[in-house]
Amino acid sequence: MAAQKGKDLLLKIHDGTGYVTVAGLRSRRIAFNAETVDVTHAESAGRWRELLEGAGVKRAAIAGRGLFKDEATDALVRSAFFDGAVKNYQVMIPDFGTVAGAFQIVSLEFAGEHNGEVTYELSLESAGALSFAGA
Repeated sequence: MAAQKGKDLLLKIHDGTGYVTVAGLRSRRIAFNAETVDVTHAESAGRWRELLEGAGVKRAAIAGRGLFKDEATDALVRSAFFDGAVKNYQVMIPDFGTVAGAFQIVSLEFAGEHNGEVTYELSLESAGALSFAGA
């Protein structure tokens, strides 16, 4: 895969009729994590750790930072946070694919400098199984 433009990594939220891009984001990040289940015991070969395959909890976290650009998606994100709603999102990763599923906004922060624009940061945590469709 060749180098990709960061602006092409998109976060989309379902607005009830379809997916719309969360506007104004300058940076986006998605991380996948899987917990391990350690089943090491006294007779483990050479006392090396053993893990139970297919066990443990999988999760994904999304983070983004940007500025206010589109009233409709800004309002959708704010209401999702204040309602504690679990909504469907998509993350489009260029030349890789699309990750989709339910997420909840767990953090929404606002900041502003005296001589600059108001910005926001948000963090989302997965709230169910995710799907992946290759590019």
